[in-house]
Parts: sequence; C-alpha cells; structure tokens
Amino acid sequence: MIVYALRCACGHEFDRWFDNMADYDAKKSAGLPCPSCGGTDVAKAIMAPRVGKAQPAPAPACTPACAPGGCGGGGCPVMSMM
Repeated sequence: MIVYALRCACGHEFDRWFDNMADYDAKKSAGLPCPSCGGTDVAKAIMAPRVGKAQPAPAPACTPACAPGGCGGGGCPVMSMM
C-alpha cells in the first residue's frame, strides 16, 4: 500500500491510498475524482518524506568488575580488553 498526496485542477488537496503505483495509474486513467468538487483532472502533489527521529544507540552491556586479585586462570574479560 502507498499513500499519495493528490491535487485537482481547482487546487483541492487530498490523500488517497493505492495498492501500488500501477493501481494509481489505472485509477487516474479511469478518471480519479476529487472528493471536494468531483473533477477528474487530478495529479500527484509534492510530498515531503516522513522521516522518523533517530533513536539513541542502546548502552553497551557492562561486564561485572573483577575481584582485586583478578579473575584467575587468565580468563578475565575485562583484562583482555586492555
């Protein structure tokens, strides 16, 4: 499904949903009527894209701190990052 902002020759603006671009083309050639005046000289209007706000990245998972003497056995995840 796709929504188009449309405008008739009289300047009325309205939105209409279509299955796809070919559905719009077929309905336009069949005489897509304006809901305000009934005129069939309807064309796509300029639309601004709807862009969502950026979401902050999630905080990285913290690993538990090692004991003061280390994890022992050389398997300390914190020390391997240093």
